[in-house]
Amino acid sequence: MSASNQSDPAVLLHNPHCSKSRAVASILNDAGIAFTERLYLEEPLSATELEALARQLDRHPREWVRSGQAEYKAAGLDGNSTPAELFAAMAVAPILMERPIVIHGDVARVGRPPVCVLELFE
Repeated sequence: MSASNQSDPAVLLHNPHCSKSRAVASILNDAGIAFTERLYLEEPLSATELEALARQLDRHPREWVRSGQAEYKAAGLDGNSTPAELFAAMAVAPILMERPIVIHGDVARVGRPPVCVLELFE
């Protein structure tokens, strides 16, 4: 994920098997917002991309890692894990990343609830 500007299409980090992710895609389509999809389970983000995403979200990775997944425990993660450890684990096991996430320019939002991604376009 390279630096982009507000005129670039938004990017939806998408899992088509997730109902919230499908809902965000539908909301963006219904609003006429141009976006591209990145199927992050098939094309995982690198630790470096995840670090940049944390800045775009303006959230600590602990706030958007899925700690209930078996992969979280298998990676040896816990509430004291460092951001670098969380990024490394999400890069290896992208299922650990909360979804969906929409990136627009230099900001991003987790689509929970799905409609909150529209804040990026106001």
